[in-house]
Amino acid sequence: MRRYRAFSAVVFAIAVFAIVGGLFGRRALAVDDKIPESQKTFVAALSAIQANFVSDADSDRLIYGAIRGMLGTLDPHSSFFDPREYAAMRERQEGRYYGLGITIASIDGSITAQGVFEGSPAYRQGVRRGDVIAKIDGEDAKGWTTEQAMKKLRGAKGTPVKIEIRRRGYADAIGIEVVRDEVHILTVPAYFMLDASTGYIQMRDFGENTDREVKAALKELVGKGMKRLLFDIRNNPGGPLDQAIKVSNEFLPRGKMIVYTRGRVSNSDQDYRSTEEGEFTGIPMVVLTNRNSASAAEIVSGSLQDHDRAYLVGETTFGKALVQSVYRISGGAGLALTTAHYYTPSGRLIQRPWDESFDEYLSYSMKEQDANKAHNPSDLKRTDSGRPVYSGGGVEPDRHIAGPVEGFNPTPFARILHSRQVFAGYAQKFTADGDTRIVQTASGRQLAKRNFAVDETMLNDFKEFVKAERFKIDDAAWTKDGEFIRAMIRFEIDQALFGNAEARKRLLAADPQAQLGLSLFDEAGKLGGLGKSTVLAH
Repeated sequence: MRRYRAFSAVVFAIAVFAIVGGLFGRRALAVDDKIPESQKTFVAALSAIQANFVSDADSDRLIYGAIRGMLGTLDPHSSFFDPREYAAMRERQEGRYYGLGITIASIDGSITAQGVFEGSPAYRQGVRRGDVIAKIDGEDAKGWTTEQAMKKLRGAKGTPVKIEIRRRGYADAIGIEVVRDEVHILTVPAYFMLDASTGYIQMRDFGENTDREVKAALKELVGKGMKRLLFDIRNNPGGPLDQAIKVSNEFLPRGKMIVYTRGRVSNSDQDYRSTEEGEFTGIPMVVLTNRNSASAAEIVSGSLQDHDRAYLVGETTFGKALVQSVYRISGGAGLALTTAHYYTPSGRLIQRPWDESFDEYLSYSMKEQDANKAHNPSDLKRTDSGRPVYSGGGVEPDRHIAGPVEGFNPTPFARILHSRQVFAGYAQKFTADGDTRIVQTASGRQLAKRNFAVDETMLNDFKEFVKAERFKIDDAAWTKDGEFIRAMIRFEIDQALFGNAEARKRLLAADPQAQLGLSLFDEAGKLGGLGKSTVLAH
């Protein structure tokens, strides 16, 4: 969760001191006397490295590394952004840029599409996740860094770029011309009706337009008859504080405390209440959380739980109750510095403690949770209706069910297949029936129709694919993970061929956490006196 402000910062450099000393003499010495000894030590070390290291030392790299190391002694979340990282972070928060709509990574020296935003120029031309971008405007991209490729792929709206992609099953490179356009990065990638009265919204991130995206989704679903909401904030890492407040306000009456912050710098002690009467205060809600729901996502879930506005289902959230203020410093770099703690309306501090190396803290998502863990009596707080909730580490759900991977709790074998993107790799073999965007012939490609089923033939084909990818089959785990494996095969193919919303809707039918959540709307309706018969006046 971050707040933004700007200030000018001084970066120490030997050249600056030399010039100042030469021009201003005693005045410079007087300033030098005011510099703390520790900062003089840093400057002296930088000077010694630049003068004596065996090869040329890049000053920016040295200073950036020093800043990262300095922040690494403070807490797990204070961080430094070099100019490229800062621009990327702001781009994600703003939710738009001009280009093709591809996220890329360098894999074994090849620029590879890691994701393609739906509706983007690249998506419309048939570029898919897993495609290798072999050439950009006639230049061989082998060995390029992602930064080199990004500079070539991005550009002014309306300008074309020619790329050649290599795809599994195609012997020859596929030439495509893509016209750059504005690309929108949605933080609400999917919303739809699950049945005649149940709506679903997935809020996967926070950006500067999240509140508008959520409100637009809510209004559209209400227009389609929604009378209860499954709100999915699993794997949401958080974002700007103001967006968490605005999203929460949609479901709360005017004047309700949403979150309050406490810190040591000026203006860090703030109480944030709902400033308007929420438009959706009368709708029963089940909120899905997991161990990767963090920061701003925990403000939303914590405030809705404390005010008895939502029934939480899933796993205990990450436990990040820190506010980072983001400062833009010199040279286009940025600094995210922890400046305050935040508390839920009932007074919960849900920040988990960390060890000196942060290892235990940062590996939280890899550990199994104890649904019945003991609590310190001093951590007990109460919701508006008197239900017990606790400080001390994440927002605990009202009904716990393990499900760290798309709502499932698979064995280590299946988790490795998922983390190594084996399911996504298998999906590259398929083409949507009737898709004419890429017309070259290919060998080994398979057609998939909407609402296809993962039958035994496909399951056995996937097993052979796993073996070909040099994974040893764990027969016991394969049997135990059967439902998860089938669900992930279907989900990745659906997502690649038919879009995120359709893929998510089919996955929810098998998702254990979502299915439990859908069975608990009676419990959600009892919170805050909503009752079973609540309807929306929209």
